[in-house]
Parts: sequence; structure tokens; C-alpha cells
Amino acid sequence: MVARAKAACEAIHGFDQARTDALCAAMAKAAASAALDLARLAVEETGIGKVHYKVLKNLFGAEGTWNSIKDEKTVGIVSRDEKSGVVEIATASGVVAGIVPTTNPTSTTIFKALIAIKGRNSIVISPHPRARRCIGETVEVLRRAIERAGGPPDLVVCLSNPTIESTGALMKHRDVAIILATGGTGLVNAAYSSGRPAYGVGPGNVPCYIDRSADIPWAAQSIVTSQSFDNATLCCSEQGLVIDKPIAKQLLDELVKRGAHLCDEQETAQLAKLCNVRGHMNADVVGLDPVRIAEMAGFHVPRDTSLLLAWQGGVGRDFPLSIEILAPVLSLHLVDGWTEGCQVSIQMLRSDGLGHTLGIHARDQRVLEAFFVEKPANRIIVNGPCSQGAVGYSTLLVPSFSLGCGPQAGNITSDNISARHLVNIKRAAFPRRDWAQIEARDHQRVVELTREGAPRGSGISGDPALTLRTSPASSSAFTPAPSSNWQGNPALSEKSGGSHAASSATPRPKAPPMSFGANAPALASYTVPARAATPPVVPVAPAAPPGSGGGSARKSGPYVGAAFDAREIRELMTHAGAGCPLGSCKGCPHHEVTTGSCSA
Repeated sequence: MVARAKAACEAIHGFDQARTDALCAAMAKAAASAALDLARLAVEETGIGKVHYKVLKNLFGAEGTWNSIKDEKTVGIVSRDEKSGVVEIATASGVVAGIVPTTNPTSTTIFKALIAIKGRNSIVISPHPRARRCIGETVEVLRRAIERAGGPPDLVVCLSNPTIESTGALMKHRDVAIILATGGTGLVNAAYSSGRPAYGVGPGNVPCYIDRSADIPWAAQSIVTSQSFDNATLCCSEQGLVIDKPIAKQLLDELVKRGAHLCDEQETAQLAKLCNVRGHMNADVVGLDPVRIAEMAGFHVPRDTSLLLAWQGGVGRDFPLSIEILAPVLSLHLVDGWTEGCQVSIQMLRSDGLGHTLGIHARDQRVLEAFFVEKPANRIIVNGPCSQGAVGYSTLLVPSFSLGCGPQAGNITSDNISARHLVNIKRAAFPRRDWAQIEARDHQRVVELTREGAPRGSGISGDPALTLRTSPASSSAFTPAPSSNWQGNPALSEKSGGSHAASSATPRPKAPPMSFGANAPALASYTVPARAATPPVVPVAPAAPPGSGGGSARKSGPYVGAAFDAREIRELMTHAGAGCPLGSCKGCPHHEVTTGSCSA
């Protein structure tokens, strides 16, 4: 599947923005048309949620997602800032591994496929085993739409027999560029430890604080609306109500008017035993109607019950209903004032909800701002339903079914994940207009501090690189010409086995001059000094110790030891390896081939 997806991704490498958007538009239209059939299939297969709300989610995943990203540039040059001189270029990430949960199977598949293809990526879907049929059918709808629009259908493929092993192999595959993991804590941790870049989505134990300054009827309506939205299967749905004491009775009365059932002490114990299994949510109650949950727990409620409410004295292990439960079941926490409400909300967030979502109902601006600043939640839904608000349905947040929880929860981002997170942005940068002035100013400042003169390449007065050349266009005309301390090789004597001891007395015919190619202009300026009958004795400094970086040094003058000046270094590098500043010995008129001596 990864190989097929990779080939499809490479096939659309040359697509422009218009052709890429045409694929996405076709996918969104096809998914919206199939929203009802896919919703029915999802409920039949998983037993989770309500068909009505599954249709809403499918439409939101298709049309809502597409409307939010259709005008976004994800191909080629996406921005050009003339002021800063920075050009941004979007490129595809590659093959995306999309892990899809059982709670929102079809809508999440539509959403992940759309944001992947928008960036010219391909995606391999790994479905939850309990939802593989409805997810597989969703993938087929998208594949046919891509093919009709002129794209390779393998841009979206799906594992036909998902297992823990196959999902693990997919996440660790070398050709997978990035992972979109939606699921439990274990799955997210596995994605982060796979060795591939990953966007993980942590759990959401969402507190909802209702302040004494709130619009109580509206708060009650929002809570019931949120819990009824596909039976609270979104991880951003409220999990506990933190109620300010002065308005507690009024709020409960308003909730009961809207079909809520307030559990007594015995019912609360029964509910806790059912919903909490060894400190974790019982998967068998996820997305069920309140009446069915009550029957499973051992008590009865009216069939039109909208949600179950149960008092809890705190948060943690001793209060089993204070955990995340993806069902219309809410724990109740009584507080006196927003300060205490703040503390209880933080306790809930730290109990498997860190960085996710917080709900608050208040009209007091002081209270709102205190919650904005202090709470470790990256989505704060104010005076509205949390389920629809956090995903961007009832708010103007980025529409998404993958909600990042930030570094607090070990996630790479706190954003609502969208197409821009799956696109690689390159940046081309031009020098700023005032760069020359800034560079000169800063170099001058350092020179004044160090008092060592201008270094090479600084471009300011005293820079050795500015004085080396006679003409900017010449790469080899140095001024003045470099001098050499070459003393020549001694002639071989007869005792040492040389057969030409008298060669110095008999002049030999001179070889033709060397051709130095590009270096000829520089070397043509050299003059060979006449050699004295008796060479003067020049004192030579002892050899430098090993590792000190140099050979012999002159006794006096500016070139002591291994410290060459820039001109000498440049000239030596011109003839690197030749052993002589005048060039290679082969063909040199000053070189005695038979004796090895040099008259230069």
C-alpha cells in the first residue's frame, strides 16, 4: 500500500494548484453525496453514535474541511514578501499514514484524505478493526472521485486487514513521511516512538465551568446540545460540569427541563462501576444512548433522556466518573467561586486532559480572562457547546477532527491540524537592503574592541583581501610579486654516486620555457636573480616541532616561522604540491634532471 501511494504521489508531482484543487473539490463533493450512506454503514458496523449526527459529521468533514482550505496556497510559490525579501515555496511531504478511530470513522477518513491531497501528498489509511468496512467504503468513494477528476486513485489507499502489527509496520515504514494519529494514548505514543514525524492527538478530559455570571438557560442548552452531538463521541465534548454554588440549583433545573437525569447515590455507584474499568473508560459504553447506558448499569431512565448527571466529590482515582467518558455521562463538581472552579478545572485537565479543551460559561470579563490565562488548555470554548466549538463547527476555529494538545501532552502542536501541517515550506531569502551598512558597522565595532585590525573578508578599511589584487577582474595578478627564500638543491658530488660532478662547469642547453596556462601572467613578472659564485650563507631557524603547522622560519623579517602572509599563502596554493614557488620541476629550465640540482 505504501509503494502504491508513493507512486501516486510522484505521479502528481507536477500538478499545479488548479489541478490539485480539482482533485480535492471532486473528493469533497463525492463524500458529501455519500454522507448518508456512509453514516448508516458506520452506525451499523460500530454501534456507536446516531445516524443523524454521523451525517452532520460527514458533511462537516467534507464540505467544512474543503471550504476552510480551498483558497489556501499549497503548491509552488505561496507567498512573496517584497519588504523582507523572503519567498516561501510549498512542496509535498510525501506519503501520510492516517490512523482512524472507531468513534468517528467515516468523517475522520474524509477529513484526513482531503488535507493530505491538498498538499499533493498521498495517504494510507489504517482503519480501526471495528470500523474497517465503513472506512474502506469511504476510501472507495474518494478513490473513484479522484479517478474521475483525472488523478491516480492510489492517492488514497486503505489497509484491508488492519491489525496492531500492520498499523505498527505502517507507522515505521521508511517511505512514510508523516503520521496523523487519532486514537488513545497508547496509539499516540506508538506513533511518536515509530521514528517518523507524527501529529498525535491526546485524550480530552474536558471541564466546563459555569460561573454565577453565566446565562444559565443558554448554558444548559449548550451542554445538552454538545452531549447529544453523536452521543458525545468527540474527544472535545464536556466530561465534567464545574458549577458555581449560587447558580447550581437553577442550572440543574434547566438541564432536567432538557431531558437530563440526575442520578442518586446508588445509581451513581452503579454508573461508576460500569463506565470505569480499572481506572479507564469502558469502551462498551462509548457513543451509546443514555437509556442504554442506564440499563447496562442496572437502573432505568425515560427513553427521552438526553444525558446522565452524577455528583462527584473531587477528581482522581477515588472519583471514578471524573475520567474521560465518550458518552452522554457528565460528572458534577460543586465549587464556591471562580477561584475554586479554576482549581478543579485544572485538576480535571491534568487528569488525562492536559492541553486539550476547556469550556466556560460566564459574562464576567474578569473571570473569562483569568481562565484564558491560567488554564492549560489550548481550546477554550466560551458560552457555547464544546463538541461543536472545538472542531470549528460552531466557532471560527480551523475545522478539524485532529486537535493537537501541545507540549503539555507530548504533542508537537496545539493547533487544529489542517492542510498546512502536511506541507513542507521552503524559504528563499535575499540580503536585506541595509546589509552592507550593518556589516560594516558591526565589523568596525569588533575591530575597536579587539584592536587587531580588520580581518580578511570584513570589507572594511584594512581588510587584506582588498589589497591583494591590482584589478578586481584579475585572479592572479598580485602586487607586489611574492619573494622566495628558495635556496636550490645542492649538486650531487662524485662521492655520492653522481656521474655529472662537473656539470656545473659545462653549461647545458636550456629547456624551452614552461607553459603555466592561466598562471602565466602572474609568473611572467618573475625575474631570476643571477646566482653568485659562492652562495651566501643564510641562517635558517630550527625546524618547527611536529604539529605546529610549519617548516623552517627565517631569522628576521616579517615572515618568521610558519606564519605566512596572505600573498605567500595564495601563491603557494597556486602551485600546491609542486614543491617550488616557480612551479613544477618537470620541464623547468632551472632544474638539472640528471643531478637533481636547481640553479634558481
